[in-house]
Order: sequence, then C-alpha cells, then structure tokens
Amino acid sequence: MDYIKLGRTGLEVSRICLGCMSFGEPGRGNNHAWSLDEETSRPVIKRALEGGINFFDTANVYSDGSSEEIVGRALKDFARRDEFVIATKVNGRMHPGPNGMGLSRRAIMAEIDASLRRLGMDHVDLYQIHRWDNNTPIEETLEALHDVVKAGKARYIGASSMYAWQFAKALAVAERRGWTRFVSMQNRVNLLYREEEREMLPLCAAEGIGVIPYSPLARGRLTRDWDTVTARTETDALGKRMYAKPIEADHKVIERVAQVAAQRGVPRAQVALAWLLAKPVITAAIIGATKLQHLEDALAAMPLKLSADEITLLEEPYVPHAVAGFV
Repeated sequence: MDYIKLGRTGLEVSRICLGCMSFGEPGRGNNHAWSLDEETSRPVIKRALEGGINFFDTANVYSDGSSEEIVGRALKDFARRDEFVIATKVNGRMHPGPNGMGLSRRAIMAEIDASLRRLGMDHVDLYQIHRWDNNTPIEETLEALHDVVKAGKARYIGASSMYAWQFAKALAVAERRGWTRFVSMQNRVNLLYREEEREMLPLCAAEGIGVIPYSPLARGRLTRDWDTVTARTETDALGKRMYAKPIEADHKVIERVAQVAAQRGVPRAQVALAWLLAKPVITAAIIGATKLQHLEDALAAMPLKLSADEITLLEEPYVPHAVAGFV
C-alpha cells in the first residue's frame, strides 16, 4: 500500500480508502438491499486493515447511523486508534421534522456528538459536510465546524460534491474569518463522469486540497458489461439518477476498459482504479466492497501502472456530460 499526505496537511492516508456505505444493519434508515450486516462487514474491514488500508469513510446518515456503529466496533477490535484514519459526514436527515438535517450550528453540534457515540471514539480525523446546504449560511456552518475542531472532536474538516464556485466561496470565507479551512474534497470522478477535471479539480490543485473521489467504478458500471443486472443496479436509486441518461460514448468507454483489462489479464475494476490513481491531483480513491473480491481488486490496482497509450485509449471516447456538482 502507498500512503500520501491529505492535501497540505501532515496526515498520511492510504491511497485506497474503504467507503463504509456498504455496511449497515438491515431495516435501519436507508439500508440498501446490498448492504452487509455486522457479521459480514467485519471480515471486509479486517482484510482492509491487513492490506494496509488505514483510511475509512462513513457518514451519520448511512443506514441510520448503524454504519458508524459497525465500523467503530470493528476498528476498535482490529486496530489501535493511532493505526487508522476515520472520516464521517454530516448533513443528511437523521430524524423527521424541523432541525432533522442540514448544516446549521445546532445540527453540527448535535451530530458530531452522536457520531462519536456511535463510533465509540473521542474524535474523528476528518469531519465532512455531506453536500452543500442551501438553507444555511456558509458562515454559520464554517464557524460551527471551526468550533468542533477547537473542541478536539475533529482533527480536520472536509467537503463533498458541490459546484466549484461554492467551494471557492467557503475557502475564502474561512480565510477571511480565520476559521478552520477545508482540507479535502470528496467528489465523483471516474471514467464515465470526468466533468470535475474542468469544474473542481483545478481549484483543488491550486488550493492544495486533497481529492478523495467516491464512485471510482461508477457504481460498478465500469466493472461489467453495460446491460448486466445485479441486486445493486436494480435497487440503487442514487446510481440510477447518476447514470440515468447513458449515451453511446459511455458504452464505448466501458468497452475500452474491458479491452485494456483483457490485454493486461486483470479485472476491469483494477484498470478503472489505476486510471484514477494515475491523476496527480487525486489523493485516494474511496471504494465500496460488498465482497472480499471487491477489496482484493482494489488492493491489486495499487501496483498497476497504465501506459500513456492505455490512458489515451481509455479517455478518447469520452464526451462532456452535464455538470452535476451536487451529486
């Protein structure tokens, strides 16, 4: 496993981050049909640690907090606190009615404590806003996050998918007020959605922001033929929105991934991840795993270095898509 500094911080993270949306107790909140319960989650988390992954990303909203509970218990059993980096997120709805979601001061102060209780920890390494909140002034959000850091409940703060102008505004406000600055951006970057190469990535490169993309395999679409049906493709509502209007170029990209994988004699997932990790601005790729083989493919992608010709072959069919900064 390779390790890298997260943005301009001194924090070292593995270049593969285990995304923990796949872990959740059945029947809890937004639990998905493909989520793993605690018993089946633990071997995946343990293997990630054994493979050198020290970076784990979850959120308060994943399966109504049960993802944090499962991950927190497993990490406590399998590793020392100083051996891993834990990230979680805030914004999603946690209870019905007023003040049940968002990035208000009230929500942030309540949710960081709730997340820490579920994780069984006294601090998180990275506390991220889970998208932009149009209903709360960014000044209120940033001051609350600053106070969370100063209270020792989070070491760093990060952001997730939004438009570049929004992120630029947040960085400028924090600098002007002397508040804690975002150190990372968790956005969507993969061979089927490359608009961030024009929208967000240049800003992150200029500002020294760590980039930790989610969905590097396009919700699995880059790992199989386009018309393959799985439990996730049938039940993943967000994935259906993200890739609701495929175009002919998308099919060609998937064919190119299959072509390079066949020539290399490796699974398609390794090729798609190797492409992403070859981008200089990318810090770490967040991968989800519902099978141990998914994790093994990600670990095997680390030493895979694509040639310039292979990268050109993979990128050539792509055509611009509508910018979806909030997804």
